[in-house]
Amino acid sequence: MARSAQHCSFVLLADFDIDRGAQLTYQFPQPLGTDDGYAIVILFWCLLANLMLPDGAERQPEDWTIFFLNQTPFNTIAPVLALEEPENGDSSHGHDDEDRPELLYVLNLVRTKLDKTVRRGAIVKAMAICTRHSFIEIFKPVLLMALDDYFMNPSQDCLARLFDAVNSIDISKAPVLSRFEKIIMRTSERKDVFIEKFEEFTRRNNADTAPGTAKPGSLSSKHGHQNHDSLGSHSSFEDGVLNRGKEKGKEKERKTPGSSLTSLHQPGQYSPSEMEFSKDAVWVGEDSDVDQAGASISNHTTTTSNTASSVRGRSSTDASSSSSLGQPSRREETGLVPTSVNNPTTLKDTHFFPATMDYNDHLLPIRLPLSTFPEEVGDYSLIKLVQTFSSAAVSGPLHPHLHTNGSQTHPIIILFNALVTGKRIIFLGHHQPAGQVSSYVLSACALGSGCGIVLRGFIKRAFPYANLTNREEWESIDAYIAGVTNPIFESSGSWDLLCDVGAGSSRVVVSKDILTRNPQTTTAPLLNLTRTGTLRAEGSLGSEDEMTRPSKDLGPDRRTDLKTDNADNIFMDDITSAIQSHFGEAHVRARFQEYTARFVRLAARYEEDFLSQQTTIGYPNSLYSERLGDRPRLGGGLCFLDEAAGHRELSANASRIEAWRRTESYKLCQADFKKMVSTSPIQGFDVAHQLWRLRHCKRMSDGEAELIFRTLAENLQSYEQVCELLSLLPPHHNGLLPLSFGLFHQQEVIRELTVEIFNELRSHAVGVQFLQSLNHFQRYAYVRQAHARENRVMREQNQLSLPLAPYASRTPSNRSESSLGGG
Repeated sequence: MARSAQHCSFVLLADFDIDRGAQLTYQFPQPLGTDDGYAIVILFWCLLANLMLPDGAERQPEDWTIFFLNQTPFNTIAPVLALEEPENGDSSHGHDDEDRPELLYVLNLVRTKLDKTVRRGAIVKAMAICTRHSFIEIFKPVLLMALDDYFMNPSQDCLARLFDAVNSIDISKAPVLSRFEKIIMRTSERKDVFIEKFEEFTRRNNADTAPGTAKPGSLSSKHGHQNHDSLGSHSSFEDGVLNRGKEKGKEKERKTPGSSLTSLHQPGQYSPSEMEFSKDAVWVGEDSDVDQAGASISNHTTTTSNTASSVRGRSSTDASSSSSLGQPSRREETGLVPTSVNNPTTLKDTHFFPATMDYNDHLLPIRLPLSTFPEEVGDYSLIKLVQTFSSAAVSGPLHPHLHTNGSQTHPIIILFNALVTGKRIIFLGHHQPAGQVSSYVLSACALGSGCGIVLRGFIKRAFPYANLTNREEWESIDAYIAGVTNPIFESSGSWDLLCDVGAGSSRVVVSKDILTRNPQTTTAPLLNLTRTGTLRAEGSLGSEDEMTRPSKDLGPDRRTDLKTDNADNIFMDDITSAIQSHFGEAHVRARFQEYTARFVRLAARYEEDFLSQQTTIGYPNSLYSERLGDRPRLGGGLCFLDEAAGHRELSANASRIEAWRRTESYKLCQADFKKMVSTSPIQGFDVAHQLWRLRHCKRMSDGEAELIFRTLAENLQSYEQVCELLSLLPPHHNGLLPLSFGLFHQQEVIRELTVEIFNELRSHAVGVQFLQSLNHFQRYAYVRQAHARENRVMREQNQLSLPLAPYASRTPSNRSESSLGGG
């Protein structure tokens, strides 16, 4: 996110005149557009007004719409920021994709107020914020207040106050997370994940609460932003961390209050027996004080999150075995996530950065999401998308790009296939609020992109709300994704897939002309294959981490028809079951991210197996090699437990893979993978492949297991490498479970390597939290072996530190006499 630039680029105000129609009344701080001529500017203003006042707005008391700027040459503006000057006076039109300004997200609120004194009987006005931030939902409260003020006092001053209030938000202390840190945060339910990243924020707020301390940037300055007292109860937390850091350097052994953390046992220091060590590490607090461990661990990590590497430099091994089952209220009592009724910037959940916005002397709390990606816009909901279209009626011809399981293809899978294969998609909501239609478009973009983590290129061709005014613009874009409320678009036929979200039951319609516009192209090697798509490959259900359900569990009725039980349908059954079991939005998003990632890995395997070419979107497919005379080599790429079933799955997905390879999304994926290979913290091997092998392989040779653990241990030397590994071990797949298998391996070297990996994880705060998620049996095994390892290291240190004289007195003659005497 842009930290020092403006949050709000422009504020717009539009109203409806019964004689002149939709009018753009105000643009603050300056008009949008360029010097392309008066007529072009007027047309552009007309476009904005019609987007801000959607069709049927008079029937809705209030509605939200979303649209984007800088997508097409016509809706591109310069400068992007109102307070910047256009570069060299260039026109905003005719930009190439590389030169086009960044996307602007427009959040618009339209309101209808009944008034019998006016001709139409109602007053319709809309106010919009243009911003470069994709998390536009945080601006909804202030936009509501600003439009209320405008209805009471219709003047440009309302727009000016809104513009200044939004740009006064201070996010300079917000932590900037890396890609892997964001992935970890998205899948973690802990409210203290990455709390060490907020150290600067807590230090600033503690300084602000000090007596007699002036608050920098107060509202007494004309353009300043007030830094409010934040985390008043957090000062004890910060002081406690600092004090503990000092005390650890003075005392040899001391337990932190409410914690099971102890300092490392140095040579000559009391070392508890294995029974005492294990009991303290694993069982302390399990019955009565279970909630304190999470807090104490996070307090500890503020000073140790970036500490290093060797066992001798770490705190005691029992840091890894504290329980993480604490309740949020308990964490608040310990000072980890404090609350304050009078303080709107209290840190309650580290998934969000707390800030405030001062509008008309009202302090509005802002919760800035920290784990979003550019392809995620607004507060979309994949759960709502699945619930709406899971039971939708599907009509139209079958197309191999869309129907990967024939007539049994799930509607959500049809939508996903249409997104990745570059089809023109329309979401139609006749007599529905425009905001509802917009939310489905944003959810579809997240669906196709894997929640912004896997693929790109969907948002820039999305039009969350579109109408007849800009129809020529968005219909001229290949593979557009548009939301409309006018039923005239259904009869136009300029779409490939129509998703109707009308008041009745939803439906999915495939265009009758889709086969003409998108002819099927199949590569030669697949022509001789029987494309059944009926058999399931183990470990191929949406993510590589899920094993197939045995056919005997399906029941007699379902065993007779395995056609409906292909990988995609089983994946959607699991998603539906998770939603019915009240799993949250974060879980559903993570599952679709894994589904999209596996589709890309499947395409990479397809390129190698069927096209006989080196893939450029994934690691090449290979197996573990242990030939005589050669150095053992790890495998890579997508693998199947049943290669025959995997071959059939590749054949069944050949059409949609071929169609995807001709889209812009595929080219962006190539560029992203090339960049990832060169910049990824862990270099040289496919980490996801090794973790899949540890999870699912039934017969793994000792040589492969040792090489996997040794390679992982050698490549976990930095915090960034730890984060990359943990991002592939989400909690909903049991976290560190595949690595914990090494603790029970028959070979000692593999057990030692596993302890070394866990010790490196323990040196970082986020790694400690993952270690806490291990069950009691796994934690006990790790603590016991780590304790034995530490004792062995200390014995070696003691031997090296002994004086040299005693060894010198043992002359060769003495050793000879001793041996002779023994004879």
